Amino acid sequence: GNGLFVTVGWNGTILTSPDGISWTQRTSGSQQFDLYGLTYGNGLFVTVGESGTILTSPDGITWTERTSGTPKELYGVTSGNGLFVTVGFFGTILISPDGITWTERTSGTWEYLRGVTSGNGLFVTVGESGTILTSPDGNSWTKRTSGTSKYLRGVTYGNGLFVTVGFLGTILTSPDGITWTERTSGNFRNLYGVTY
Repeated sequence: GNGLFVTVGWNGTILTSPDGISWTQRTSGSQQFDLYGLTYGNGLFVTVGESGTILTSPDGITWTERTSGTPKELYGVTSGNGLFVTVGFFGTILISPDGITWTERTSGTWEYLRGVTSGNGLFVTVGESGTILTSPDGNSWTKRTSGTSKYLRGVTYGNGLFVTVGFLGTILTSPDGITWTERTSGNFRNLYGVTY
């Protein structure tokens, strides 16, 4: 985003690069907490992590800690429809119009939510026990039938298709986020991330 690569990780680590070759460490102000998720939207970088940590930056260099209102781990974050959405422990879902003020929403599940994406006017989050939830606006969430009980870890949208991946080589696809079909991955290793 904004002509910059950004990566986050252990103990508040944030690195940036203009070209993917030369990387510079940035001060996150959150050195005691791991950062798990990262997105860019509406001219803002947003990263989330351990103990409800949320940091924002307009340029990837200067970061500001925001109040999430939860002590729970936040794993995934996405941007879409003028909204930021983050998900985490025990079905936690928070939304924000600006990355600064966050509001918790009812997910209807206690399962851990690990991945979240936005596409085709829909938010989709995935997690433990084959959990898939969808929302058109980030406020109301509906549980969908995934057809699997395996842990789903990553989800993305591209080329008119939602794709989620998880444990034991699980791959599911959906054209609308509602009806999901399991695909043959050809392996039984855990899959954690997916992009398009």
